[in-house]
Amino acid sequence: MKNWIVFLSLYSGVVSAQEAKSVVVAQDTSFVRLRDWSSDFTFDMKYATPDNFLKATVYDCAECYLREATVKALISANQALLKKGYRIKIFDCYRPLIIQKKMWAIVPNPKYVADPAKGSIHNRGGAVDITLVDASGNELDMGTAFDHFGPEAAHGYKGISKKIRKNRAMLRKIMEQNGFRAFESEWWHYNLDGAAKFPLADFVWTCP
Repeated sequence: MKNWIVFLSLYSGVVSAQEAKSVVVAQDTSFVRLRDWSSDFTFDMKYATPDNFLKATVYDCAECYLREATVKALISANQALLKKGYRIKIFDCYRPLIIQKKMWAIVPNPKYVADPAKGSIHNRGGAVDITLVDASGNELDMGTAFDHFGPEAAHGYKGISKKIRKNRAMLRKIMEQNGFRAFESEWWHYNLDGAAKFPLADFVWTCP
């Protein structure tokens, strides 16, 4: 595993006293590994590869950790989708604050990356980036690729086909029925309701 201390020294910069007070270095027990709770998900952890808008690998390994409450709600949503012949594919889960700082160092633009001084719901273990796949593992057409930062990715965008609108609406309906809120400009991003109250965290998992 790469040396996280080196990452911190390279990417964290000067941390303000206010930021230091707001960050909680969580214990392992504050987070759970999704794979340990369910084998019914498909994974394509984009930031553990260079196949993302950063064009850089920022995770050492492809793992999905979340707060326990988030995991329970996500499993409930996936169970509802399995009954319809679909399942959730995971693109991103909890993101340690140190990784947020690394991403900010690559793209220091709040339009694309949350400012680590404020953090995001990903840094709190309450957000997931997802899509749907069918019984054969094929992704449903959602109109754009993951992390497409344009108007076409918004839930309210009109210039997409009826089929794409139906796919997005199905995912949104199931997620909202199970305690998540959609992020209007990104069809793939969902926040657990109330997750903004979770503390920022910098827990880093151990790679296999």
